[in-house]
Amino acid sequence: MNLAKYRNIGISAHIDSGKTTLSERILYYTGRIHKIEEVKGGGDGATMDHMELEKERGITITSAATSVKWGEHSINLIDTPGHVDFTVEVERSLRVLDGAILVLCAVGGVQAQSLTVDRQMKRYHVPRLAFINKMDRTGADPHNVVAQMKEKLGADAFLMQLPIGAGEDFAGIIDLVTMKELYFDGTKGEEVREEDIAAERLEEAQKYRQEMLEALAMYSDELMEKLLSEEEIPEALVHDITLHAVREQDATPVFLGTAFKNKGVQPLLDAICRYLPSPLDVSVKALQHDNPNEDFPLTPDPTKPFVGMAFKIVEDPYGQLTYTRIYQGTINKGELYYNQRTGKKDRFSRILRMHSDKREEVDSASAGDIVAIMGIDCASGETYASEPKLCTLENMHVAEPVIKVAVSPRERSSADKLGKALQRFRKEDPTFQVSTDEETGEVIMAGMGELHLDVYVERIRREYKIEVEVGAPKVSYRETPTKPVEFNYKHKKQSGGSGQYAHIVGQMEPLPVDGEEELFIFEESIVSGRIPKQYIPAVEKGFRTAIQKGVLAEYPVYGLKVHLQDGSYHDVDSSEMAFQICARDCFRQYMPKAKPVLLEPVMKVEIESPEQFQGGIVGDVTSRRGIIESTDAQVDGTMIVVCEVPLSETFGYATDLRSMTQGQGTFSMELKGYRKVPASVQEQVIAERKAAKEGKELVGSR
Repeated sequence: MNLAKYRNIGISAHIDSGKTTLSERILYYTGRIHKIEEVKGGGDGATMDHMELEKERGITITSAATSVKWGEHSINLIDTPGHVDFTVEVERSLRVLDGAILVLCAVGGVQAQSLTVDRQMKRYHVPRLAFINKMDRTGADPHNVVAQMKEKLGADAFLMQLPIGAGEDFAGIIDLVTMKELYFDGTKGEEVREEDIAAERLEEAQKYRQEMLEALAMYSDELMEKLLSEEEIPEALVHDITLHAVREQDATPVFLGTAFKNKGVQPLLDAICRYLPSPLDVSVKALQHDNPNEDFPLTPDPTKPFVGMAFKIVEDPYGQLTYTRIYQGTINKGELYYNQRTGKKDRFSRILRMHSDKREEVDSASAGDIVAIMGIDCASGETYASEPKLCTLENMHVAEPVIKVAVSPRERSSADKLGKALQRFRKEDPTFQVSTDEETGEVIMAGMGELHLDVYVERIRREYKIEVEVGAPKVSYRETPTKPVEFNYKHKKQSGGSGQYAHIVGQMEPLPVDGEEELFIFEESIVSGRIPKQYIPAVEKGFRTAIQKGVLAEYPVYGLKVHLQDGSYHDVDSSEMAFQICARDCFRQYMPKAKPVLLEPVMKVEIESPEQFQGGIVGDVTSRRGIIESTDAQVDGTMIVVCEVPLSETFGYATDLRSMTQGQGTFSMELKGYRKVPASVQEQVIAERKAAKEGKELVGSR
């Protein structure tokens, strides 16, 4: 296997930018499939959307992997979903990829989800190319999209190609490196025809070639000198500088086309092979198992000890499929390897190379490869190696769920099957959480949004043949203090035998709550052994347990800092348990004095609809306690409204928007952060929570 000719890439974008359609064309032109299927509109559905639900809804739900060949290059390709509800699929794919393609719509440009994908690519330092798709749509404007990329994403973006015509007249592209026109002939655009640039387009092409070279000159003194002395610029030099600028994650070259109309895909494949890194060009560091502060560098050398990451888990009729990226060494079928977290040995009974839901069995796989392994039992994000306690790869970022629903089987006899289904989905998807309500005994599913939970309910019905009843969606509120408060609390219990004694003094204060991170900080400045060191972790544990249920409405507490300054202990009666109880009771007594308030998740919503419905949409958003950020009219008569709306006001919004816009409006949303709930709403939420609790107690007492 020649690793220099190997590419591991992903396709990511906003909803409906054409990722899956582009993947389908790549499969067709590389000879992987012989008939193009469309995402929507009958047929068997796109190859990469292999689930029944994906075909019906015309959306991607799970990322699908495949491998193709383009010339001498082998490409492992992962197609990811666009909906924020399935964001973990993008997250875990980018965690193990070497390069990516950011797909943007020629009309929509940089949309809400494009910003999220951009953040994820930067988080994992993934070099990328941009592809402006849907050049055949009315109002397509690649120059505007590039301007948005610079402004909204802070990307050094520049066009490597120019369109010939736009909208319905889009005929082909001008390659600004070779200065040739490219046309895509044949029934499916499979024949690429090269022509000299027509006289009427030459001046514009030279202007944009100059812009492209000036952008690249920022990364090369040699090119800068050649430009200043007006020398001829060799093609090889342009390719070389672009390659280095992309691999250093400095530049984002932009390519054009329309996947649906089969134009511009082959030059993009050339660019993938030319500019995106191979496993040899990427430096990957793991953490030493015994000393997590020390780096453990990995090299894609098949002869070194094996290290790989299980990044995605899928339950299969024949057992668990574990998608694994191999960073170092080689794995062989039937051999034993060590799970670095548990220390357990697992046998890799079968190694599979995946093509969407089809698979081919292989005997071994080595560094740089992405394969699926059959028959091991592990969690998503775990590291495997050929030796125990070797190293651990840093895990991926997993967002907190924001919405909950209660589920129960219609028939009591299906309870076990439902438990199995939920257990399986929880293992596959780290953003999907399952818990049991202590008071009611109800099973609660928590996820990233309505669509996320809808899909799982539908999968339970289809895959497990269980009819389930679903409660109304509930919002994950949080509580936060608003003012600092000093505490001085003593826990004393004497009831025959050894007693309990603990005494803590300090301060609780609010922290700014921003983004989606859990915020709790514990600090201590105990001097001269006022509290023995062994009891201090027990105090922290007591507070951490207590913040799971706040004092307002028993929602988790976020944004709290506890500073333990003083206290006292008893030689006989003090224990870890005593200090834990002391901290828990102290929190209950002093938290109300910190004037806690409720926080609610606020979503950033992007609505697209024909312009004539603007008034109704803006009015409706305002009535939902929303804040309008911007309204932009597009060339094609549509307009885009960007706003912030509390999650509790968005339930059922898809139906409302459709009826307001005669079925023409679409929207996407993602979590923006948490915001203080207005006093009137807070009172209502607390009253509802209290009434629900009292109702449950009544039922229990009967």
